[in-house]
Amino acid sequence: MKNEKVKDGFELTRILYVIEAALEYFVSIAVGTVYLAKITAYCGISDEVTAILTAFVSLGCSFQLLSIFFGGKASVKGFVSGGHIVSQLLFTALYIIPLLSFNDNIKAIILIIALLVAQIIHNLVNAPKINWFMSTVKDQSRGRFTAVKEMVSLIGGTAFSFGLSFIIDKYESAGNMQAAFTVGAIILGLLTIFHTLTLVFSKEPQKQASPVRQKGQVKKLLKNKTLLKLVLVATLFMFANYATVSFSGTYMNGELGFSLTFSSAVVFIGSICRVMFSIPFGKFADKKGFCSMLLMCFGIVALAYAINIFTVPSNGKILYPVYYALYCISMAGINSAMINLIYDYVTPEERTGALALNQSFSGIAGFLATLALSPVMRIIKQNGNTLFGIPVYAQQLFSLISFIIVLILIAYLLLVIRKLPRANKEQVLPLNQSDL
Repeated sequence: MKNEKVKDGFELTRILYVIEAALEYFVSIAVGTVYLAKITAYCGISDEVTAILTAFVSLGCSFQLLSIFFGGKASVKGFVSGGHIVSQLLFTALYIIPLLSFNDNIKAIILIIALLVAQIIHNLVNAPKINWFMSTVKDQSRGRFTAVKEMVSLIGGTAFSFGLSFIIDKYESAGNMQAAFTVGAIILGLLTIFHTLTLVFSKEPQKQASPVRQKGQVKKLLKNKTLLKLVLVATLFMFANYATVSFSGTYMNGELGFSLTFSSAVVFIGSICRVMFSIPFGKFADKKGFCSMLLMCFGIVALAYAINIFTVPSNGKILYPVYYALYCISMAGINSAMINLIYDYVTPEERTGALALNQSFSGIAGFLATLALSPVMRIIKQNGNTLFGIPVYAQQLFSLISFIIVLILIAYLLLVIRKLPRANKEQVLPLNQSDL
């Protein structure tokens, strides 16, 4: 009886969640950083505007607060599924827009609108979806489960990124970017179909619809001092992260002179590092807590930013992969911790709203970071990549800003977050080693 497997009816749903997360990650790869930079360059969009478009990922997060309208519904499956279909069709359109026979200004406007609306809709359904699927996972196993889920996404994402890069590089070298965009659109269309199927065949735990109105729920969340302290962690880190990541795509394609294939090799190295550390970090978090794991990961990402401060074209093919590997190792824990801190310190009935509030505030911070730093990038470029007479690329300065913010966050975690009382844990559904 000791080894008897306990079934709860959600074994398939948990497996489908792992697949769903991977497919969603593939879509985000195809419309992010270097790939988005290729699309925008073809449409005649500047590097500064491309950085802002990259930050639409962060801005879209600010709309998660509206998901409180739906977080208390007895069923969110239809809302989540429909929203993902629309958003992913709009992401697919990003590869179709360059093929339109309009002038570059019109294509740029259409692309900006499509990307922003796609990010808004994606984030509107994200918090209810996370709460839907994570409610099928036992609290004591969240660290291990999210680690396995992330590993599958990373391994699959590495193969996907290499394949997509190979295709685009091949057609680009042949001077046929239209074919590259056509194949990209077909691939994203297929991903949309398969992603939809994972949602359709997943089950929802039964729950009672919440009678709480959005206005009252938001006011209640904003009075939760513990939650606000957690939100500050995500907000500051998102500012630090986007101060660097929003400008990385154009930096790799431009100043550092990376091909998409080399960029994919860098991503591969980072993914392998992230995979190696995902499960150890997950086990560490389940044992020591997500705050302790976050402290360790912030230390690693601080080192990554410190290295990127010195990354320039002459050493880029060495230092940038080192920076990115360390960055990915840290993100193996940071991504999981940002969600699971909410589960550690917020009561179950408030988690959907808390997730949405956390993502909303941090999302706005990430976008504002990019918006504020884009003019700085333009000024440095206009001055021949110098600042106050000192030779420097904008991305080096932005990495310094990220480094300083993360050091402040480490002190904040030690002095504030570690002293917060944890919420009473509720075992929703059991999860076994054999469920994955």
